Amino acid sequence: MKKIKYQVKNPQGIHARPSGLLVNEFSQFKCNVIIEKAGKAVNAKEIFPLMSLSIKQGDNIIITFEGEEEMAEAKVAEKYLKENLY
Repeated sequence: MKKIKYQVKNPQGIHARPSGLLVNEFSQFKCNVIIEKAGKAVNAKEIFPLMSLSIKQGDNIIITFEGEEEMAEAKVAEKYLKENLY
């Protein structure tokens, strides 16, 4: 299991468009991906549960990768977050 912490910098948070981008990115991964905010965890490969977290700018989230290729996919996800969600 690999976990990464990320503080959301996007002024609009992770609303519909960024949620869709994340779901598309994470859906390509072989491992399970869970996003947690304030104790609530959801499957990051499904858009509506992800949007239900109402992630805003400044929120801290934890992304957990578990399963096949978790380490490599966590690195890809970190890079993706930094480049696409500033």
